[in-house]
Amino acid sequence: MGLATGVGAAHTTGRRRALLVVLMLLAVQLVSLARPAYACGCGAMVHDPKTTLAVGRETSVVRWDGRSEQIVMSLTVNGTAPDAAWIMPVPHRATVELGDPGLFDQLAALTAPAVERRHHFWPRGGDWPFAGDGAAAEAPAPGARGPGVGVVGREHLGPFDVARLTATDPAALRNWLKANGFRLPDALATELRPYVAQRWEYVAIRLAPAAAHRPLTGTLEPLRMSFASNRLVYPMRLSRLAKTPQSLGLYVLAPHRMEPRSTLGGTEPEVFFAGRITPVGALRALGGTRPTFLTALDQTFPQPRRITGDHELVRAAQDTPFQRVTYTSALLRVGGIPAWVLTAGGTLLLLMAAALVLVPRSRRPVPLPRPVPPPLT
Repeated sequence: MGLATGVGAAHTTGRRRALLVVLMLLAVQLVSLARPAYACGCGAMVHDPKTTLAVGRETSVVRWDGRSEQIVMSLTVNGTAPDAAWIMPVPHRATVELGDPGLFDQLAALTAPAVERRHHFWPRGGDWPFAGDGAAAEAPAPGARGPGVGVVGREHLGPFDVARLTATDPAALRNWLKANGFRLPDALATELRPYVAQRWEYVAIRLAPAAAHRPLTGTLEPLRMSFASNRLVYPMRLSRLAKTPQSLGLYVLAPHRMEPRSTLGGTEPEVFFAGRITPVGALRALGGTRPTFLTALDQTFPQPRRITGDHELVRAAQDTPFQRVTYTSALLRVGGIPAWVLTAGGTLLLLMAAALVLVPRSRRPVPLPRPVPPPLT
């Protein structure tokens, strides 16, 4: 009886522990689902708190001629959210249209590393005799108005619902956005205050995929914004709201080589291309036919809360060109024959010739000493 009671108590304790573990796992999952993932170097991106959405990569093309600025923005996202919205502050009134996806492919090709071939003497993996094909080893190779809010315009562009707004009160702007289906965090009102004080305007964007209830994943269709600006600025302040590390890629087209005035709390920006180009194709549609200077840079923000403001890009001290170089290595050949084979073969022939010369000499009979006649007595 006592043994049965003990076994039953053990089973009850085991079930309680299992139930506790399940409840803890559910709690962790609910917390992860409720955690906001609004993040975007260009502004604030938000979604239903019951879903997840992360901006893994933001790539933008900025075209500036000293008086006006264009930003073509492309976001790569991943998560379970079926829709999302974000806001982009701009220093002056903006026009918005869909961008050309081919623009980014063209820039990626222009800024690709130059390939230089080097040669190695001794064979490596992939070279003959280690590979039967003799192939060289290659090295493996970015309308209505509300209190304090004015609606400049509202358009539907592809999958985007775009509202262009003015605001004199950050709280009123947040309330208008909320009332019109743009669910944005309460903390946004605080981060918008510097823009309101400077009388900036705003582009609010809401996105839903073509197929209902399908999560947003992959690279979103690019948007192109144009506005007047006497300085080259890329809005970044709202990305302080991000909860995950951010990655930013910028292609900057301007009369001269440009560089960020500061790091804004991120890593040191890395320039991976700088040079003067003549626009063709999608680039020509963006900035005309006159030659322009292209500066391409990458930057990461491991702790977005440290972002201190907006990126302002200024002219570099010199228009120094730069391009990354990828080196490939090939086996040195002479007349299609590996040089090491010719060298080794030539050395072997010389040794054999030397042996042929030396061996006969060593086999010649040694002359016997002539007998010495006995002395005369």
